Amino acid sequence: MADIPTSVDGDIDIADSSGESTSTHDTDAPSGSTVNDSPGDGQKIVLTQRRIWVIMSALMAGMFLSSLDQMIISTALPTIVGELNGLEHQSWLVTVYVLAAAIVMPLYGKFGDLWGRRWLLLIAIGLFTLASVGATVTQNFIELVIFRGIQGIGGGGLMILSMAIIADIVPAKDRAKYMGPMGGIFAISAIAGPLLGGWFTEGPGWRWCFAINIPVGIVTFLITYFALKLPSHKSDKPIDVLGIITMITATSGIVLIASWTSFAQSSSYDWANPRLLTLLAITLLATAAFIVVELRAIDPILPLRLFRNPTFTLTSVIGLVLGLGMFAAIGYLPTYLQMAKGVSVTESGLLLIPMMAGVMTMAILSGALINKTGRYRIFPILGTALAVVGLIMMTRLTVDTSLVAFGFSVFILGSGMGLVMQNVVLAVQNAVDPHEIGVATSSNSFFREIGGSVGAAMFGTLFATRLTERLGPIFPDAAVGGSGHGGAPSSLTPEVVAALPEPTHTQVVTAFADALAPAFWYLLPFLVLGFVVALFLKELKLSDEAGMVARGEAVVEQR
Repeated sequence: MADIPTSVDGDIDIADSSGESTSTHDTDAPSGSTVNDSPGDGQKIVLTQRRIWVIMSALMAGMFLSSLDQMIISTALPTIVGELNGLEHQSWLVTVYVLAAAIVMPLYGKFGDLWGRRWLLLIAIGLFTLASVGATVTQNFIELVIFRGIQGIGGGGLMILSMAIIADIVPAKDRAKYMGPMGGIFAISAIAGPLLGGWFTEGPGWRWCFAINIPVGIVTFLITYFALKLPSHKSDKPIDVLGIITMITATSGIVLIASWTSFAQSSSYDWANPRLLTLLAITLLATAAFIVVELRAIDPILPLRLFRNPTFTLTSVIGLVLGLGMFAAIGYLPTYLQMAKGVSVTESGLLLIPMMAGVMTMAILSGALINKTGRYRIFPILGTALAVVGLIMMTRLTVDTSLVAFGFSVFILGSGMGLVMQNVVLAVQNAVDPHEIGVATSSNSFFREIGGSVGAAMFGTLFATRLTERLGPIFPDAAVGGSGHGGAPSSLTPEVVAALPEPTHTQVVTAFADALAPAFWYLLPFLVLGFVVALFLKELKLSDEAGMVARGEAVVEQR
């Protein structure tokens, strides 16, 4: 093979298929950035270390935007639902985001494989930012749910495309050292998010939790536009329209069924309700139709042949049960801290830092060990085991639980997450054809998000049902679904609860703790199943070739 040119003094070299190169240079380009257009047909990107880090800067900006928003909303949630009279429906602020992200993940993954990922990432950032504008000025709970859904559409793209692009430019065996800075960005947002969320909620107002995304989103868009230069593709394959329609219908139906009692404001599933039976029938038909369509499609949105790959199947199951058993619970921890423990919004954010510390410590540690040894199988096994232990500890939360004990339990839970999440993604990316990195990554994450969506809906419904039962005797004259204030259950904010006279105050905080902690037992079987499935995961040799190199779109700088 001909010598591969390198980039010098700001020039960006692009090698054609014969190894010859052209050089472009822009004197206005900031140091370390690329300003040339994405390479066209017959040209290859030269993956220098500098170019990789320039691309990583764009990805880190996008991940910061997404993770900051999630951490801010977690601490502001009790106040938001109280002020907008949506306490009994608060699960939908979590569920709709996850559902929207899950629906679009396969689309981002598939279309990225077909057309390239740069413009899709810019679209995702734009949608997320515009939805933040809407959430900032929203006037009621329903509007906020809609804008959170649009944020989920953008957020799903930020997550999937970032993971796929890393696989495109970095070989699996070296990927851990590049995930460290990504983890650092996540850790910064994990600390800054709760602090900003608490400060905004107690100061200028919770709407600033969304408003802050606007300047961050604009900066992220500009960084991505100028720094992220990746090849675009042309594809004459037909879009799997029927697959998209049936997937969206089936996915939405599954989550709506899980959330039925939250919508109906009833205390249990009423399987005799004709609307529920109709929804169930539509969901089953859509699921069956999706399978048939994908088996016959020329280029399916979610290729079912991937399930012939044991690694893909096992990691998808792990992701599904991880979402069901873990992510469903995390969104309600600030509610426990603010309502049952009486801490401030800011303090509740700070008390979640041990969980993030566990995530980051174990993610970085396992990444370093994988980079050194090339072995990854043990980490999902240890991670699911730790998650089981952490969830058991959370079932014992009461009004009297010390904050030290709480911090330790969420640290254990976070440690389990850190050992599982990025490592199952690494496993599945390493096990599939380089041309299907995007669809494999998005499909794997799709099942995790479906699990999180269904789990959040079920857990939220269970929590709301138990809470309604316990608050009913305390507020016998207040309708739970009403819009009253000053003590009506639907309008309970941390401030209202703190101002309640005794013994009502003690009764209310006890009701919140008693409604939340036992509900964790219903999630435990899912994590146990994840541990069992992880035992069957096989160790495969990590690839030493980046995705774009394997597809012939890039070459590695020769030193």
